[in-house]
Amino acid sequence: MLRGGEKTRSKWIDNGTLSVVLNALTPENRLACYVSYATGLRIGDVLNLKVNDVMKGDFTIKEEKTGKRKRVHLGAGLQSDLLAIAGRVYVFEHRTDWKRHRTRQAVFKDIRRAAKLLRISGVSPHTMRKAYAVNRYRQFGGNIRIVQRLLNHSSEAVTYIYALSDALERKQKKERR
Repeated sequence: MLRGGEKTRSKWIDNGTLSVVLNALTPENRLACYVSYATGLRIGDVLNLKVNDVMKGDFTIKEEKTGKRKRVHLGAGLQSDLLAIAGRVYVFEHRTDWKRHRTRQAVFKDIRRAAKLLRISGVSPHTMRKAYAVNRYRQFGGNIRIVQRLLNHSSEAVTYIYALSDALERKQKKERR
């Protein structure tokens, strides 16, 4: 939050800067953010992952925000990393109650701490989803329909905002100079 109650928008950051931010997080929060970055899932959906689902490797989730269903594939390495830190029910257990999952706020607070330490603004858990969109847009040669499907977006226009967030960020930096 900025002064006056304004919300900060998450921004896209390059993969090198993102790597530095991730390395400044606690190991569990780093892994949660990396899962978001690798799968395009929102951080709330990552934190809601259950051990039984992760054991399958391929599973379907119901997205918290939209209620839409999404198929998730974890590679063997990511699956192994998740199972190594997994709690009894949830992969990312709550700090004080194993029957609940870690909160989005806990991850956000850790990212905010790391960003402040590194003097980077606008970084949040949602930054991982933007980085995922930009990377997939480039990987698939600018095919917005593929990225739209991967993000589970209804609107192509919203997908463009994500997929082109690197270009938008560069343009805004240029204008500030």
